[in-house]
Amino acid sequence: MAINKGAFLILLFLFVSGCGTVERGTIPWEEESVAASPSLPASSAPETDTSTTSDVSNTIGDSQIQEFLQLAYRDWKGIPYLLGGSDYNGIDCSAFMQVVFEDYLLKIIPRTTLEQLQAGTGIKRNETKTGDLVFFKTGNRSYHVGVMINRNEFLHASTTEGVKISELSHPYWDETYLAARRML
Repeated sequence: MAINKGAFLILLFLFVSGCGTVERGTIPWEEESVAASPSLPASSAPETDTSTTSDVSNTIGDSQIQEFLQLAYRDWKGIPYLLGGSDYNGIDCSAFMQVVFEDYLLKIIPRTTLEQLQAGTGIKRNETKTGDLVFFKTGNRSYHVGVMINRNEFLHASTTEGVKISELSHPYWDETYLAARRML
């Protein structure tokens, strides 16, 4: 099948101009999954109304969610913590959760840790699974958030080591654990 030069250039322009891409990282979906999922606007401010976003848990299983979270880890590993940061120059914990959910799981969540703590469905600590958010009270008025990558570990933007994976059973996280929320 021959494509004329004009049609090819238009298709090339649409592909190169970012059609169907997001600004941060890469979307780890296969082509047929993207076609089945609603598009999220890459350049607009995130909405907190989740009724218009896809629920990834309806289309993929925990093992696939874990793969996408591992991809997020590989893309962001070691990026330093920066309060208020939201890109590869530095990112805070709640912005990192927002990036992970929007760019890798196609789910828009609120921006701040306290807003995230009010979103989704509350679950017991022993019921956490891959994709659940876990929250910690790390000071009088400070909180921290991460996402479970399996039953024992969570991915987060650490204030001291940047983006990393930690064990939920570590004494520090065990002592400061606050709550868990299911977003997917």
